[in-house]
Amino acid sequence: MQNCFIYSYKLDVSSSGSSPLSLDQINNWSSDDGLLWIHLNYTDEQGLAWILNSDLPDIEKEALTTQRIRPRLNQTKDGFFLSLRGIDLDSDNPSEIPSEMVSIRGYYTRNTIITTSDRPVRALDRVAAHINGSYGPKTIGAFILCLCDHLTSHKIEVIDSLDDKLTLLEDQVMNNSDENLRNNIAQLRRETVYLRRYVTPQRDAIAKLLTIDTPLLSLSDKQKIHEVNEKLIHVLDDLNAIRERANVTQEELMSLQSEALNQRLYFLSLITTIFLPLGFLTGLLGVNLGGIPGAQDHWAFYIFCSLLFGVLILQLVLFYRRKWI
Repeated sequence: MQNCFIYSYKLDVSSSGSSPLSLDQINNWSSDDGLLWIHLNYTDEQGLAWILNSDLPDIEKEALTTQRIRPRLNQTKDGFFLSLRGIDLDSDNPSEIPSEMVSIRGYYTRNTIITTSDRPVRALDRVAAHINGSYGPKTIGAFILCLCDHLTSHKIEVIDSLDDKLTLLEDQVMNNSDENLRNNIAQLRRETVYLRRYVTPQRDAIAKLLTIDTPLLSLSDKQKIHEVNEKLIHVLDDLNAIRERANVTQEELMSLQSEALNQRLYFLSLITTIFLPLGFLTGLLGVNLGGIPGAQDHWAFYIFCSLLFGVLILQLVLFYRRKWI
C-alpha cells in the first residue's frame, strides 16, 4: 500500500525540510500532528482502495476518483474541494499541446491536503521539489498558491508557443509559402478552443475561492491567489486574441484563395469569349452543304484566315478599351 502514495509530506512551519512519511504515520495522522499532504494516482488499485476506505465524505471520494471532472470549487463543512486542470508539457516537445489536460483534484481540510491525478504532473513535481528543498509551502494557502502559479506558468508557455505559431502562419499566408495553411490554421484554432474550454471554469473556480468564508485561507493568502486569478484573466484575454487573429488569418487565406480562383476563372472566361465568335464562323463555314462561299476559290482559305485574325484584333481592342484585360 505504501507505493500508492506518490507524495506524502508534513507541511510544518517550524521545520526546515520534510521527508516522505510512512504508511503508519499517514493512517494514524491526527489534527495535532500538523498539516499533511498526500498525493495519489486514483487509477492505481491501491490508491483507489485507500481513498474508498478512508474517512472522507462519500461526495469527496467520488470527486477524487471520477474519470472526468471540470475545474470547480465546492465548499464543505470541514474545508473545500478544488479541481484544477493543468497542461502536462512534454519535455521533448514543450510546444506541443497534449490531447488531454491533466485533472488535479484536491480536498483541503484543517490538517490534511489530499490530491489525486491519473498521471504524473509537472506542477506537483515542482511543489514536491520545493518541499524537499526546504522552501516549499507550509500552509494550505501557500500550497494552493504554489500549485496554481505553476499551472498558470505552464499555460503561459503554451500560449507563447501558440502566438509564435500564429505569427509564422500569418507570414506564410502573406507569402503563400505553404500548401497546408488551412489545416495548420484549423489545428491552431482547435488548440485555442480546447485550452479556453478548461481555462474559463478554472478562472471561475479560483475567483470563487477568493469569495468563500473559510479559516483555511488567510487574507494574505487570498490577496496572493488574487494575483494568480489576474494571470488567468490575462491568459483568457490572450487566448481570445489568438482566436480572433486565427479567424482573421483564415478569412484572409480564404480571400486570397478565392481571389486566385477568380483570376483563373476570369482568364478562362476571356479565352472562351475570344474564341466564341471565331468558333461560330468556322462552324458556320465548315458545314458540308452546297453553296458555301469560296468553295471553288483557292484564295478563299487565306481570305477567311485574315477575316478571323481581324475579328481577333477587333475583340482585343474592345476588351482593352473596356479594361477587361
